Amino acid sequence: MSGVLRAPGGSGPDYSGAGPAQLPDLGYGVGLRSEHFGRLMSLEDPGADWFEIISENFMRRRGRPRAVLDHLRASRPIVMHGVSLGVGGADPLDEAYLDALAGLAKEIEPAWISDHLCWTGIAGQTTHDLLPMPLTRESLAHVTQRVRAVQRRLDRPLILENPSTYLEWAVSDIAEWDFLTELVEATGCGLLLDVNNVHVSAHNHGFDAETYIRNLPHEMIVQIHLAGPKDCGDLLVDTHDGPPPDPVWRLYRLAQELTGGVATLLEWDANIPPYERLLAELDKARAVRRGEAVAPSAPETAREQALSTPLAI
Repeated sequence: MSGVLRAPGGSGPDYSGAGPAQLPDLGYGVGLRSEHFGRLMSLEDPGADWFEIISENFMRRRGRPRAVLDHLRASRPIVMHGVSLGVGGADPLDEAYLDALAGLAKEIEPAWISDHLCWTGIAGQTTHDLLPMPLTRESLAHVTQRVRAVQRRLDRPLILENPSTYLEWAVSDIAEWDFLTELVEATGCGLLLDVNNVHVSAHNHGFDAETYIRNLPHEMIVQIHLAGPKDCGDLLVDTHDGPPPDPVWRLYRLAQELTGGVATLLEWDANIPPYERLLAELDKARAVRRGEAVAPSAPETAREQALSTPLAI
């Protein structure tokens, strides 16, 4: 396996053999989105410590997106974050997809590769959504085998994210935090803790968000996602179309305290603001992690709310 997190010229740390507990705190990053390509190519210092890409957007694709990515990875670590693995699905793992994922990883040497604890389709048909798994012993055994297979194919640990959910399976009999804990213990995979997703699911299903976070294996949490949901009354929806609200910041502070400090990524995928707004939210994340109080985020305008497009990434 090729090295990862090498400085330009091949010098610097090599985390190629590291398990989740040994992976570094990359600092404060943002998702790489096409709306910011021009701005990022014009900046001598991009401001963010690292960047996360949606893996599928760069598989078998070149052109301007790849040129921007190559420009950034010359000076910043890159993390690959996928939305199509379907590690919890019933269909066989997609070998062509895994080939493309492994090929991209070989080319860009990411710090790690992540995806979601979910399924994304059945009978060869994709839903283009991240669907919740039944949280049962049978399901746990199934996904354990599939995580091991993916890790063997990629030759590196897989980092899995907790999903946001809107419905629960009637057959579920394991708390999601216990399911994730046992999966980590059985496979050695790492966790991407999305504190916004915890907030969304806790609101939608009536459990305590802090209990969820306190009961995870904190030493195996590699990364934290921050994002903003939309309040739709009975449901919160994981839209990534605004800044993190105060409850998410409180969960973020708790998670950083419990982990001792891990990489932070701000997701903003609709109503995307100027790049400098993202950097301002990263400054807020730094302040929250230091234990400082921060001002509440400004509410969305009516126009911003009307333009929101739900994304469950």
